[in-house]
Amino acid sequence: MVTLNVNPDNISRLILLASEFHAQETVASPEEPVNPTDEGPRQMLSHRVGDLSLAEFRSIIEDLEPDQQAEVVAVMWLGRGDFDEEEWTDVVQQAEEQWTPWTADYLIAHPLLPYYLTEGLDSLGYSDN
Repeated sequence: MVTLNVNPDNISRLILLASEFHAQETVASPEEPVNPTDEGPRQMLSHRVGDLSLAEFRSIIEDLEPDQQAEVVAVMWLGRGDFDEEEWTDVVQQAEEQWTPWTADYLIAHPLLPYYLTEGLDSLGYSDN
């Protein structure tokens, strides 16, 4: 089992929050396309009053150190099948090299994030979280 610098319980919480966020209904924006190359109304998630899942998701990510944020990204990449657990050290290094202050937005933009994080944790031996 790989020892993570980020608490696996934090990743489990991110899975729950991402699931809640991505479960929101998709609606079309009535606005005209911003870009002339856009072909129609923009798709976005509806905002439910009192839904703080995205804010809490961002807060958890922003409270992590950059190396811990990189580990969350690496877990996602692992779960997505981009790498396997034998490449863990290299995956983390690559995530650290590509780190930006917008890690939370990068992660939440993946609609299958809860699945990817779950699969990544499982492959690292954290299937009980």
